[in-house]
Amino acid sequence: MLRIGRVCIVGAGSSGIAACQVMQANGIDFDCFERGSQVGGNWRYENDNGMSSAYKSLFINTSRRMMEYRSYPMPDDYPDYPHHSQIAKYFDDFVDHFGLREKITFRHEVERVEPSDDGWLVTVRNVDTGERRSAVYDAVLVANGHHWHPRYPEPPFPGQDSFAGEQLHSHYYREPDERFVDRTVLVLGFGNSAVDIACESSRVSKITYLAMRRGAWVIPKYIEGKPVDQLQNEWTSRLPFRLQRWYLQRLIVKTQGRMEDYGLPKPDHKLGEAHPTISSELLPRIGHGRIKPKPNIARIDGDTVHFVDGSSAQVDTIVWCTGYKIDFPFLPREVVDPKDNRVELYRHVVHPDWPGLYFIGLVQPLGAIMPIAEAQSEWIADLLLGRCALPDRERMLREIERDQRKMRKRYVASPRHTIQVDFYPYMRAIRRERRRRSRRSAPSPIAVPRLQTQGAS
Repeated sequence: MLRIGRVCIVGAGSSGIAACQVMQANGIDFDCFERGSQVGGNWRYENDNGMSSAYKSLFINTSRRMMEYRSYPMPDDYPDYPHHSQIAKYFDDFVDHFGLREKITFRHEVERVEPSDDGWLVTVRNVDTGERRSAVYDAVLVANGHHWHPRYPEPPFPGQDSFAGEQLHSHYYREPDERFVDRTVLVLGFGNSAVDIACESSRVSKITYLAMRRGAWVIPKYIEGKPVDQLQNEWTSRLPFRLQRWYLQRLIVKTQGRMEDYGLPKPDHKLGEAHPTISSELLPRIGHGRIKPKPNIARIDGDTVHFVDGSSAQVDTIVWCTGYKIDFPFLPREVVDPKDNRVELYRHVVHPDWPGLYFIGLVQPLGAIMPIAEAQSEWIADLLLGRCALPDRERMLREIERDQRKMRKRYVASPRHTIQVDFYPYMRAIRRERRRRSRRSAPSPIAVPRLQTQGAS
């Protein structure tokens, strides 16, 4: 028999365990189901839930002071940019400090979440035995992450399916010695994973080509001796965005020059109009001749890759760093259909048409997800306990459209830029939501238990 709780949390990654801590702190009964046998999600190297994208040498690209939970800071002896093993240990320490481990049901996969007359019917499967059980919950907090379902080029490049060499998505990359020694490697993409993999492979490959559809701003991890994300704070984030951008762009050019000085294409957008690429290694590796920038692929002929500028190269391995699809395989499409990575949620958390369905960590911040997930969970706890209220559906829909319009105006068109938020302004928005009161007092949505056990599906 499954334990029955009033709230179901899907996943025990960085967002799921934040939700667990907040629900417990607020006295809200919950069940958390995790497909793997440990917490940490994407940050657990070779996680046995089969969904981690972490590679052996992975370090965070937001500083620890930005990334840490407010309720449990990272140890002072951690470096500015910890290794994934240190992050995984931090998550272990977090759940043990708050006594959460025994509240998480490991090796159980949430297979189905669907609305019912009494709330949300959740069906889970024991990964080891295959046994299924169902229960009804008042609320479901979806924290399954959005960096686990690989997205390949769509449509495929001409000749892609018949490429004579090896192909893999960055999701399956683990370390360069496994695949790239004395090989000619092509990495497609210009995001953080693409740049990391290009730099790593260039240490053992014959040569690594880095192909990209458009240019981008490469931001170093440190500027003037500080982690780059600590140049902004709560106060400076209130300045006009154009002024913030001018200042940071000036510092970047002063620190490392222009992108075209390194043979990279000039960015076709202003700084801040695409998700940042953080690297202090790429530009020197280009300068060493170990990485050669290339424009986008035109077609593939056997083991020869032709680029849109008319050049070509014989390649042994292609690494597709083409991002991820947002996916909720346990939710019916009539509830949520994340087509083109678009999910219409109020403040990226609340579904305006399905009361009791919430999403944690479904953002791509210019900052770190963990404190955001913590703040989102605190807002949800307030909603569940009746401490604050949501606006009406029409206002939520207007705000959703407003946010999407602003995103389309600011960011270059890409499936990568559908859930972008600026850290400090978004955190302020969540704080405002927590202060929102209903026009008339209403009882707590979970004041009266309505839970029941359903038969096995």
